[in-house]
Amino acid sequence: MRFGIIGTNWITDRFIKAAKAHPDFSIGAVFSRTEQKGREFAEKYQVKNVYTDMAEMFQSGTVDAVYIASPNSFHVEHSLLAIEHGIHVLCEKPAVVTVDEMDQVIAASKKHEVTYMEAMKSTVTPSFLNLKKNLNKIGQLRRFVFHYNQYSSRYDKYKEGIVENAFKPELGNGAKMDLGVYCIAPIVHLAGEPEAVLKNTYLLSTGADGQGSMIFDYDGVEAVIMYSKISDSYLPSEIQGENGVIEIDRISDPKNIVIKYRDGQTEDLSVPHEFDTMYYELEEFIKCVNNKQVESAINTHEISRKVVKLLQ
Repeated sequence: MRFGIIGTNWITDRFIKAAKAHPDFSIGAVFSRTEQKGREFAEKYQVKNVYTDMAEMFQSGTVDAVYIASPNSFHVEHSLLAIEHGIHVLCEKPAVVTVDEMDQVIAASKKHEVTYMEAMKSTVTPSFLNLKKNLNKIGQLRRFVFHYNQYSSRYDKYKEGIVENAFKPELGNGAKMDLGVYCIAPIVHLAGEPEAVLKNTYLLSTGADGQGSMIFDYDGVEAVIMYSKISDSYLPSEIQGENGVIEIDRISDPKNIVIKYRDGQTEDLSVPHEFDTMYYELEEFIKCVNNKQVESAINTHEISRKVVKLLQ
């Protein structure tokens, strides 16, 4: 499957590195706003076709699908343009920034019979899927405590007065969109949409959120979410039940998952990851395209919609 690449940044580099392990993956073209930057990026991966006009790339016959890693605020525009040209879309998280945008993408995907999937990597990994199968082992659920706190490499520059994209709210960026989404999505996968939500946010001078927390109410079960781009944390995440606790090493990249029962016994739910985490989102996406599914049965359109609603 020939992919067009939108976004020439570190996340794209990591995606391509992981994707190369898949036998059906190839890069057909690269899009960049500037010819020079596009050529430099394409040369790293021996890609011949470089475009500065996105519609031209979609019409060129050089791509069957597109991986979108542009700034969050551009996701809806780029996704819709691809879908309208019959190009399948794997779009980085968060899928879009508003529910209305998500509704547009879902409608277009169904209308044009084109696969659209949010690239939420963690929820399609072998370890997370095994967690879902074994969630009932800890009995009545009581609390999720999921967090992603990572001091941004760009925060020091922000404090010096240099504002990079990571702290520009007009691009749809901020701690909740960039990191909090990794906590919100798996909770929606496991527990659905909450009945009520409490939010706390610390805004930086640009209007972007530097950190925040949320509490989801599920009538007897609560989910506590914490995220930050201005501090670190090395604690695991947890799912607490009446019979035990499920401990997750990193909610954004779950590999080591263990049940700690109240009687002192433990059970390892980890499934060895043969590939980089991002490989599994690609594998799921290619499977959907080959099966002519407009959406994944795991990272569904409706789950993406619920997550976007909670991000607003």
